Amino acid sequence: MQIDMEFSESELQKRERRIKTFITEVVNSAGADGTLIGLSGGLDSTTVAHLAVQELGADSVRGLILPTEVNSSRNMADAEAIAQELGIEYDVIPIDSVIDEYIDLFPESFVDDRLKSLNEETDAFDVDEDPLLWAVACVRLRVRTVLIYFLADYENRLVLGAGHRTETLTGYFLPNGDQSVDCEPMGNLYKTQVQQLARHIGVPERIVTKPATGGLYRGQTDEEEIGLSYEKLDAILALTIDGNVPIRGATKLIDGVDREDIEHVHTLYRESGHLRQRTPVPKTDL
Repeated sequence: MQIDMEFSESELQKRERRIKTFITEVVNSAGADGTLIGLSGGLDSTTVAHLAVQELGADSVRGLILPTEVNSSRNMADAEAIAQELGIEYDVIPIDSVIDEYIDLFPESFVDDRLKSLNEETDAFDVDEDPLLWAVACVRLRVRTVLIYFLADYENRLVLGAGHRTETLTGYFLPNGDQSVDCEPMGNLYKTQVQQLARHIGVPERIVTKPATGGLYRGQTDEEEIGLSYEKLDAILALTIDGNVPIRGATKLIDGVDREDIEHVHTLYRESGHLRQRTPVPKTDL
């Protein structure tokens, strides 16, 4: 059985309208002079940019493209092309020199030739085996966040996030990195529903069908790291996490998914629980 995650046409129109209204509401309530979006050339940020421009107008939306040496030239070119197609103001600021400054702060005994493998074309690394490479990859995302807010604060703009429910439930985001935004307009949508909405509002098909990547290192894709297609992942989340359908029943309902797949997703959900909570503080003893 194939689980259909798509909205009906009327449902899709209502979701679109509600998201756009939400963008206006949060901008007005914050007293902001506009919005700022970090553009990656991928589906999520492109969809949010389209929604914001359609709702607020191009003059109220600004893009920031922050490439590193591990980002694909195709994605960076798409990011610029989208900004130009939408008619929004944007800047391209390479950030490798900033990353290098962070690395240079540490002694050579800490940072060594292992970092070179992060930039190899065919590299894939095991975080558990070499956490240094993962730490540097995280710095890339967090530096982007710092620079995005530098500009947003200066121009009194609200930072629009491009996250969605699939990322939230699986913990596929970086605290104080891509998670650090002022609002998440698509936060209630699963990834496959973002794809449907993107097509509905006119996002180019080349963007909709492009493999999703966080751009942490060369060759990385979301589905490869997670180990499941978004179609299967969303169905598992919708049925067993949000819908409380037992594992045994879900394996009968979702084509090509077995117990191990579902247990893997449940592990992602369980182990990322702390990411979905506010920073913990001790309870007050009365």
